[in-house]
Amino acid sequence: MHVLILGGTTEARALAESLHARGERVTTSLAGRVAAPRLPSGEVRIGGFGGTEGLTVWLREQRVEVLIDATHPFAGTISFNAARAADQAHVPLLALRRPGWVPGEGDDWHLVDSLPQAADALSGLGERVFLTTGRMGLASFAHLDTLWFLVRSVDAPEPPFPPRMEVLLDRGPFTLESERELLRRHGIEVLVTKDSGAAATAPKLTAAREAGIPVVLVRRPPVPEGVPVAATVEEAVSWAYADLERGRR
Repeated sequence: MHVLILGGTTEARALAESLHARGERVTTSLAGRVAAPRLPSGEVRIGGFGGTEGLTVWLREQRVEVLIDATHPFAGTISFNAARAADQAHVPLLALRRPGWVPGEGDDWHLVDSLPQAADALSGLGERVFLTTGRMGLASFAHLDTLWFLVRSVDAPEPPFPPRMEVLLDRGPFTLESERELLRRHGIEVLVTKDSGAAATAPKLTAAREAGIPVVLVRRPPVPEGVPVAATVEEAVSWAYADLERGRR
C-alpha cells in the first residue's frame, strides 16, 4: 500500500521506518521549516501541497491508500487541510498524537490557549523567562520590553522578537541534569512552553518543578472532528492495516 505520512516528529520517523520495513511504499511530507531535518525511511517530499486542493490532487495522483497525520500537535493548519482533503479524495485518515503532559504534585502550571495569552500570563510571574515555544511564534512576545528571554530553538529566529533576548540553538532530547543547570545558570524565573507531550523535552518541566518555577503551558489545539486518533506508532500501524483490509473487502 502507499502511505502518506505528514511528518516532522519523532513518531512520524518511527512510523515510516516501521511501515517501510514491512515492504510498504511510504512517503513522508515535511513542511521544510527546519534547515536540516532528520530524514525518515522511504520517500521524502519537502514543502507544502498548496492547501486542501493541492493535497487532494496529490492523494489522487499518487494513489495514496492511507493518510496519517503525524505532524506536531501544534501544526494546526495542515491537520485541517488533511481532514478536508482526505474526505474529498476518499482516503482514510488517522491522526497520530503523542499523549499530552499531565501535571504532577508540586507543579505550578498556568494553562492558556494561545501564545498571545501566554504573553499576557507572564505578568507578575517573573522577569527572566525561558521560552521554548519555537522560533515561529516570538512575535507574540515582542512587546514585552521589560522581560528578559532565553529562547531555545533548532534554527535561529527571525524578527519580530523580544528586544531583550538570548538565543540558544539546540535540539533535544535534553537530560534532567542539563535542564537543571540551564535554569540555574540563567537565573530563570518562569518557563513558557507548549504541551507537545514529547518525552525528549519533558525534563524541563521536572526541573522547573524542583526549582519552584511556574510554567505557562499552552494547550494543544484539538484534532479535527471525526478524525480517529492513535497515541502510539504501534496503534497507527495496526490501524493502517485494519483499515486497508476493510477497504479491500
